[in-house]
Amino acid sequence: MKQKLNAKLSLLVIVSTLLVLLLTACGQSDRVTLKVFNWGDYMDTSIIADFEKEYNIKVIYSTFATNEDMYVSLKSGGNSYDVAFPSDYMISRMINEDMLHTIDMNNIPNYKYIDDKFKNLPFDSNNEYSVPYLWGTLGIVYNKTMVDDPVDSWEILWNEKYSKQILMLDSQRDSIGITLKMLGYSMNTKEEDQLEEAKQKLIEQKPLVLAYVGDEVKDKMVGGEAALAVVWSGDAVAMKWENPDLEYVIPKEGSNLWFDSAVIPKSSKHKKEAEMFINYLSEPEVAFRNTDYIGYSTPNKETMGMLDQELIEDSTAYPSDAEIENCEVFEDLSDTLQIYDRIWTEIKSS
Repeated sequence: MKQKLNAKLSLLVIVSTLLVLLLTACGQSDRVTLKVFNWGDYMDTSIIADFEKEYNIKVIYSTFATNEDMYVSLKSGGNSYDVAFPSDYMISRMINEDMLHTIDMNNIPNYKYIDDKFKNLPFDSNNEYSVPYLWGTLGIVYNKTMVDDPVDSWEILWNEKYSKQILMLDSQRDSIGITLKMLGYSMNTKEEDQLEEAKQKLIEQKPLVLAYVGDEVKDKMVGGEAALAVVWSGDAVAMKWENPDLEYVIPKEGSNLWFDSAVIPKSSKHKKEAEMFINYLSEPEVAFRNTDYIGYSTPNKETMGMLDQELIEDSTAYPSDAEIENCEVFEDLSDTLQIYDRIWTEIKSS
């Protein structure tokens, strides 16, 4: 009798276990998987874990190094990303090439928290395709113990005194752009003679450059491996937190004022869930966690009220109107990109 009872109990346990496994498998198969494509080191990943838990949506998170890398990946059609985070000029290009879904703002109620000054911008004038994520400037971060000259112009990056102590961004639009500004031209020029002049200046500078870098610039500058680097402002904020010898400036000639936004590529298979994710990132508390973690500037007016006053008063993160007076927003230069591509290739191979 006892053996029969044990056998029945064992059978019951086996059946119960199989049912649990079956139900779990069914639940997992019904679970939406959202593919997110973002810049490297550009989100507090604990936010992703919390989103997954709250909405029972799995997120596959991938990163890219430049707008151009992101564009090529999406254009090739090899990856069905649901949310991406391009910059202003690239958003304009993607809109023109019909690569983006319009966003149903009824599904983004947290859009009300985005400051009006970040809406109706030229690259998405009717706020149809993008939701502001983070913003900032491009400038020079330098080590005050290693640089004894005034740092107020892009020209210092051509000073032989700092040979092999200079880090440049491995980004054609940014590196060519700052050179154009130093020469007194627009970062959005299409004039071939101006672009050729910028190319020659960058070739002239190349022997002074320690390396062309991406995200690794932060560790190198914090560790004192270089004296000067071209960086985005949010990275500079994070660097200054870790190394008080570092300082950031927007050169007097002007620079790039940029805006990164969340978009939904046409490749998305889960537009509704993509809008849920974008809305989640726009919650003031979530946006605070994000900007507090990575150091970049928030467009969320409610989040601004949560930040430390010291950060709000730091012009690295929140520059005054006077500091960005000569700054430009990058425009889509699709019809001139082949010239930029050729120039950058010639610079890197020189």
